[in-house]
Amino acid sequence: MNTTTSCFEIIVVSDRVAENPQEDVSGEIAKKFLEERGYCISRKKIIRNNYREILRAIREANGKVLVLLGGTGPSPRDITVDVVENIAWRCMPGFGELFRALSMQRIGYRAILSRTALCILHDGKISTVLPGSPQGVILGLEILVNIVNHLLEEVNRFEGVHIHEDQAHNYIDK
Repeated sequence: MNTTTSCFEIIVVSDRVAENPQEDVSGEIAKKFLEERGYCISRKKIIRNNYREILRAIREANGKVLVLLGGTGPSPRDITVDVVENIAWRCMPGFGELFRALSMQRIGYRAILSRTALCILHDGKISTVLPGSPQGVILGLEILVNIVNHLLEEVNRFEGVHIHEDQAHNYIDK
């Protein structure tokens, strides 16, 4: 269930799609997936697979949750994960681990070639990098929407009681 008021920004990283925006399948899938679940989309942007363009798109993003599509593979052109990790404050390896484990069930051993990532940037934005394939986008977003509200809560909590701590006490008291 969506309880966040934070908007998502979708950034499609692809030279091919940048030349022919009408070929953007994965960005449209991501937009539809999130909108159908009640999430706000601040913008969908298509950029080339270029370090400076990726960095500029991240810096100019208005959304609190960035969904970058493309650039997760082993090719020398797949640099999106590298750019995000270079500017990240902290990355959450469990996201990529779960993504690869679930992908393994669907596509086999090729799943281990994905460098799918979820990171928290220094400004508190959440950035996820998903494969550009429609199946990869859907799987990654299925994982993300199940944790994004809690992650946003944690990213914004510098001190104080965790919202869910009272529920933990109920288990201890029994």
